[in-house]
Amino acid sequence: MDTQTLQTNITSLKGTISIPGDKSISHRSIMFGALAEGITNIENFLPGADCISTIDCFSKLGVSIQQNGDLVEVIGKGFSGLKAPSEVLDVGNSGTTIRLMLGILAGQAFQAELIGDDSIGKRPMTRVVNPLKQMGADIEGRNNGEFTPLTVNGTELKGIRYELPVASAQVKSAIILAGLQAKGTTTIVEPEKTRDHTERMIVQFGGKVERKGNEISVEGGQSLQGTSIYVPGDISSAAFFMVAAAITPNSEVKLLNVGLNPTRTGIIEVLQRMGADIEIEHINEKGEPYGHITVRSSKLHAITIEGDLIPRLIDEIPVIALLAVSAEGTTVIKDAAELKVKETNRIDTVADELSRLGAKIKPTEDGLVITGGTPIHGGEVSSHGDHRIGMMLAIAGLVASDEIILTDSKAIEVSYPQFFDHLTTLIK
Repeated sequence: MDTQTLQTNITSLKGTISIPGDKSISHRSIMFGALAEGITNIENFLPGADCISTIDCFSKLGVSIQQNGDLVEVIGKGFSGLKAPSEVLDVGNSGTTIRLMLGILAGQAFQAELIGDDSIGKRPMTRVVNPLKQMGADIEGRNNGEFTPLTVNGTELKGIRYELPVASAQVKSAIILAGLQAKGTTTIVEPEKTRDHTERMIVQFGGKVERKGNEISVEGGQSLQGTSIYVPGDISSAAFFMVAAAITPNSEVKLLNVGLNPTRTGIIEVLQRMGADIEIEHINEKGEPYGHITVRSSKLHAITIEGDLIPRLIDEIPVIALLAVSAEGTTVIKDAAELKVKETNRIDTVADELSRLGAKIKPTEDGLVITGGTPIHGGEVSSHGDHRIGMMLAIAGLVASDEIILTDSKAIEVSYPQFFDHLTTLIK
C-alpha cells in the first residue's frame, strides 16, 4: 500500500500542463479498432492501468496491438474475426472494460470468462446483463449474473427496444455494441443524455447510428473500417487541476487539448455557476471536440447540482465536493445515486474522508450536502483504492493547514500515472 505525504498550505499554482488522454475514449478506441477491418492508429492514448486491461483482453482475443507510450496501432479483425481466448479475460479495476466487453462477447461464436479485481467483484453487472439477456445473450455468474466471475456463451442476438432505468453510458454502450452484431434494429432510450463517445466513434469508424431526442438506434450487421483517432485530454482528469486553481490563492493554470464533448462539460458549467474565473479556447470541433482551458483563483459561492446535469459530471463529483468546501454557503448535490456503484460508494467515501479533514459534509441517499467556508486541517486519509478519491484528497492538501498523509495513493495510476509529477510542476 503506497503512502504519499502531501504538500499543504500552498500559496499559489502557476503553469501549463498537457492532460493525459481521455480514459473513456482510449478504451473505446481499442475496442472499435479491434472490431474494425484494417489498421487503426491511436494518438494520445492513456497508458493507465484500466486502458492497459482493455488492450490485454483484446490481445487474448487474437487482436494484434502494438503500444508505444501514448501511440497505439491496432490491426482490426472485424466482428467475426475475434478468436476464443485460451485463458480468462482479466479486466483489472476497469468497470468500462467489463461492461462494454459483455456487449461485444455476447454476440460472438465462442465462450469467454471475465474476472476483475476485488473492487470489480463487488460492482453490480445485472444492469448490463439483463438487457443483453433480453437480446438473447447467454451470460452466467455469481448471484444469477450480478457479480464476477462471469461466463459469456456467445450466441445470435436480436435487436430490442430498451429504456434505461438509470442514465449510464456504460450500459448504453454495451447494448449498442451488442446491437451492432444483432439481427434488426436496437433502440436505447435514455432518461437523460449521457456521454456519447460510443456513438461518435461509430461514425468515426464509418458506421451509422441515429439519435432522435433521447433515443439512440443502431442496425445490426454493420462493418467498421480502421481509421486514425486522436484522443483529447481527459476532462475528468483535468477537473482536479481546474478545481485546484480555483481554490488555491493567486493561481493561474492552463490545461492543453482537453476534451470539450458537451456530454462531459458539466464540471465547467458548475465552476462557472459558482463564480470561477475560467476561460476556454476551442481548438477542434470535429469528431471529439477539444481545446485549452485556463482557470484562475476566485471567490466561489454555493449552488445546487441536480437533474440532467448529473450524468455530465458524474465522475467529477468527488472533486466538486472539495470545490464546495471552499465555497461560501451550502452546496447540495442531488440525483447522484449512481455514485454508490462506482469503484467505491463515492457518496459515503467522499463524506467520510473530507470529514476527517474538518469539512462539514453529510451524505444523503442520492448525493451530498456541503457547508462551505470551513478550513481544512491535516490528517490521515485513504483513496480506498479509488483513483478519483485519491486525486481529490491530494488536491485537498493544497489548501490544508497541516500535513495530510494519503494511503493507497497508487490507485491514482489507474487513470493518471503522471498526476503527482504534474501537480509538483504547478506548485510555486
